[in-house]
Amino acid sequence: MSPIRHCLSLLDFTTPELVGLLQRAGEFRRMRRQGEAHVLLPQKTLGMLFEKASTRTRVSFEAGMAQLGGSALFLSPRDTQLGRGEPVADTARVLSSMVDAIMIRAHEHRTVEIFAEHSAVPVINALTDRFHPCQLLADMQTWLEHRGPIEGRTVAWIGDGNNVCHSYINAAARLGFSLRIATPAGYEPDPGVIEAAGAEVSVLRAPAEAVTGADLVVTDVWTSMGQEDENARRLKDFAGYQVDQTLMNQAAPDALFMHCLPAHRGEEVSAEVIDGPQSVVWDEAENRLHAQKALLEFLIPR
Repeated sequence: MSPIRHCLSLLDFTTPELVGLLQRAGEFRRMRRQGEAHVLLPQKTLGMLFEKASTRTRVSFEAGMAQLGGSALFLSPRDTQLGRGEPVADTARVLSSMVDAIMIRAHEHRTVEIFAEHSAVPVINALTDRFHPCQLLADMQTWLEHRGPIEGRTVAWIGDGNNVCHSYINAAARLGFSLRIATPAGYEPDPGVIEAAGAEVSVLRAPAEAVTGADLVVTDVWTSMGQEDENARRLKDFAGYQVDQTLMNQAAPDALFMHCLPAHRGEEVSAEVIDGPQSVVWDEAENRLHAQKALLEFLIPR
């Protein structure tokens, strides 16, 4: 029997595996556009645990399982004993005896680690405070579709050194691109994440320095879910880090812009950029569906 594979971060996959997932995601996008059936996981069930609300994550996983011929169960903290204090390990043992995979959108990364340690089925990190690998699968698929392999290219991350930024560091390690991160003092990504990735990553202060000649420019909200009480301070600290057209003009002429959404126009990105011709955010959002179908097919035994 093959060992259980999990997706807690992109580092759980080899470079060839990631490339294969991205290519397969592109095939799923084509099949859906052409109305080609792909019932590959019949009678399989995905348990979806949400400690944090989401639009794209819930819809993409739930629709993805349906399109693959399976089903998905949405479970909020109110719907499980986790919300009443049951140990995570106990919930993992019970839930994994009834479903074929578990997707978790959690506050703390340790939660998904404990689930994986005690689960009898694959566990997928659909966002924690440390990593967001599913978003990066969609981002890298989007880049591949628009520009080809990302190896050897330069990516600029502008803003908070958060969970998505950490996953960009992981992606740089596995897919071979250079990553420049521009962030205010005190908001840098975890040095341990950079060190573990062993990628070509530089942390800078000036957004203009990060984007100069970059092939891809990426940002995220300045205040993430659960940080609302920090909003006033963050707005002040991130002043000057908006991705506007002046900043994009310093990137490569054919540079793309990405944002994982939801976006706050007028804060981390101008409307001119996110709604402009360099933006691929709508393809990026749709590709959450296709990339996650590729991930589900890869992880769930048949």
